[in-house]
Amino acid sequence: MRRYVALLPLMLLTAAAPSGKPGLRLAWPVDCRLGLTCAIQNYVDDDPGPAALDYDCKHRTYANHNGVDIRLLSMALERRGVNVLAAAPGRVLRIRDGVEDRSIRDEPAGAVTGLECGNGLVIAHADGWETQYCHMRRGSLAVRPGDQVNAGSILGKVGLSGNTEFPHLHITVRKDGKVVDPFAYGAAIGACHGGQSLWAATPAYREGEVLVAGFSTGPVAMHDVQENGADQQPRPSRTTPLVTFVQAVGLEAGDVQRLILTGPGGLVAQSSPPPLDHDKAQQLLFVGRGHVPVGGWPAGEYRATYTIMRNGKTVLTHSAKIML
Repeated sequence: MRRYVALLPLMLLTAAAPSGKPGLRLAWPVDCRLGLTCAIQNYVDDDPGPAALDYDCKHRTYANHNGVDIRLLSMALERRGVNVLAAAPGRVLRIRDGVEDRSIRDEPAGAVTGLECGNGLVIAHADGWETQYCHMRRGSLAVRPGDQVNAGSILGKVGLSGNTEFPHLHITVRKDGKVVDPFAYGAAIGACHGGQSLWAATPAYREGEVLVAGFSTGPVAMHDVQENGADQQPRPSRTTPLVTFVQAVGLEAGDVQRLILTGPGGLVAQSSPPPLDHDKAQQLLFVGRGHVPVGGWPAGEYRATYTIMRNGKTVLTHSAKIML
C-alpha cells in the first residue's frame, strides 16, 4: 500500500515581503546548467490583478503563477535522471510520492485536481521561510518528514507529475506563509524592478530562450523535439535533405522570428513567419531543403541563425552549426 503525506496546496496570490535584509540565500535547486541542460520557463506573477507580469515587467509568467519553473530541455534528460537539490538548510515538513509521471495532455480534464503539485515536498527554514518543490519523479524522493537537509542535499529527481506538460521543477518560496518572488523579495505589490534577489547567484534575465536547436533530414514535430531533444534527430549528410529547427520559449505577441540556414555556397533556406498574434509559451520553427543538389551538398560548415525581434529590437540571437 502506498502511503501519501499531504502537501500544502499551492498558494495563488503573490504577496509583498517586508523590506530589509532577506535572511535567506537560495542555492540553485536543480543539478543542471542554464542554457545547456535547463532553462527558466516561467517566473512568479507579480501583478496583483488579472494581468501577468514577471519581476522585470515582462511576460515570462502567467496569471497567478506562484513559483519559478526550471525546465529540462527534453524528456531524454528527464529519463537519464536530474537531481532536485535543497535550496537552503532546513527540515522536511511534508512529502507526497506516488503520483504518476504523465503529461496532462494525455489526461482527461480534472485528472490532477488536488494533485497539481504532483510528487514533492515542503522544507521549513529558519525565521518563517519555506520552500516547496513540485512535479518530481515518482519514487525518486530521497527524504522523509523530519529529515534535516543542507543546501545542495539531494531531494529526488525532476519529473513529470501533477499539472505539467513538460519535465520541470516548480519551486515556491514563502515567508511567514506568504508567497514571495525569489528574484524580487521586498518589492512593493505590483511594482517592477524592485526588491532583492534571494539567490546566492542570480541567473541573468532573458526575454526569450532557445531550448533546443539542431539539424535533421526532414520536418520536425514538437512532440519529437520535446521527447528527444536535438541529439536523437537523423543526422544529415551531403546526400540527404537538410533541415534546421529551433524550439524557443518566452515569445510575445508581435514578435518577429527569423531562421536562416547558410552553407559554403551561401543561403540554403530561410523562414520569416508573420509577427505572432498572441503570446506563445513555446514555439517550434524549422526550415530547409528536401531537394539535394546534383553531386550533393558542398562540403563544409552549415550554420543556422535564429533571431527574435521585439518592438524593433533584437532580443534573442542563437546559432547552431554542422559540418557536412
